[in-house]
Amino acid sequence: MLGHVPAMMRNPLGFFTDCARKCGDWTPTRFGPRTFFVATHPDLIEEVLLTKHRSFQKSPGLRRSSILFGQGLLTSEGDFWRKQRRLIQPAFHRERIAASAAAMIEISARHLESWRTETPFDVHADLLRLTMDVAVATLFGSEISEMETVARALDTGQRMFARWMHYLIMLPDWVPTPPAPGITKAVSDLDRVVYRLIAERRASGEDRGDLLSMLLGLKDAEDGQVMSERQLRDEILTLFLAGHETTALTLTWTLYLMAQNPAAECRLQAELDEVLNGGMPAPGDAAGLPFTEQVVQETMRLYPPGWIIGRQAVEQVEIGGHTVPAGASVIMPQYVVHRDPRYFPDPDAFLPERWTPEFTRSLPKYAYFPFGGGPRICIGSAFAMQELTLLLAAIASRFQLHMAPGHPVVLQPSFTLRPKTGLWMQAEAR
Repeated sequence: MLGHVPAMMRNPLGFFTDCARKCGDWTPTRFGPRTFFVATHPDLIEEVLLTKHRSFQKSPGLRRSSILFGQGLLTSEGDFWRKQRRLIQPAFHRERIAASAAAMIEISARHLESWRTETPFDVHADLLRLTMDVAVATLFGSEISEMETVARALDTGQRMFARWMHYLIMLPDWVPTPPAPGITKAVSDLDRVVYRLIAERRASGEDRGDLLSMLLGLKDAEDGQVMSERQLRDEILTLFLAGHETTALTLTWTLYLMAQNPAAECRLQAELDEVLNGGMPAPGDAAGLPFTEQVVQETMRLYPPGWIIGRQAVEQVEIGGHTVPAGASVIMPQYVVHRDPRYFPDPDAFLPERWTPEFTRSLPKYAYFPFGGGPRICIGSAFAMQELTLLLAAIASRFQLHMAPGHPVVLQPSFTLRPKTGLWMQAEAR
């Protein structure tokens, strides 16, 4: 009756890896009454995410997460999503992204002053605070007084997603699912903070050069409309969560991989010493740190924060000659595709140097897709790469980190790919 549910729940990463390695590029699976197809070939993934994307919608789990995100870019569909995407795109133009670099550097410098070398600490928890501060500064242009309230509410939302991952795959869409404990209060807390910030900014009319100012000033080119308070709230929360959770995870796994690979770490430090000359990075330095960016790319290959993408067919459609009935879903696990030896020699090894321009051009388009793909590719991918490069440069230029004994690292693949019990390390000043 449960189909593949027990195997998937025991070890999600191992289950989807077995699908690809033992059954091929297209694996039919059954989770309770639901039919899923696991696609692990770039051509199949391209069909789902790009060429036939109108035949699919977001996965049931993401759609039900609208309890937190409303109709933001992550969860909305159809014409409404297309209008919102077109409206928000200017907020992520190259000039706007470059203007945020100074805030990223200033915040990371201030944050790193608190690091101590005497005792181990949970790097993941610390980096979540750092990237949340960066998200607040770039979204709102200043600190907000209720950061702890926002952090608790977002953590409740993450627990809700993890809870739903385990049973939404089994239940039909019409079956109501109980909310995670505390989610009603979490949504209420987030609404209070975000609506207050929007109202204060509208009243002041101040343009701080942040994303909130940009969003408030946007008008649709076709009908001249601006976003409603509710639309602003939904987009701000979506950008806020996407802007700090995945960035913190990528930095966490990068520091973990650096500690396991001293040769790569030495090469990273050499580049930073040459370019930064012992100081903090400057806003324009990201473009001059190619190996630092390669380290980030390789980390997202091995440990993509969004480790799996799902799409549900809204009509019967053929993918690679396989029929996908309406209501069935296609699962595309980046964690598995990124480790395919057909595209990545020595796939389990951490080799940042593989990311040469020639290698990148030789890859099939969807052999590497940490930011998703198709029209719904992450709108903030360039912003994220700049932040990751600058924050990694700031950290690695000042500290070398070592694994703390007695703290095993366990992967927790839920909504994102997290370290289950944190990542405990000890910092050594360089």
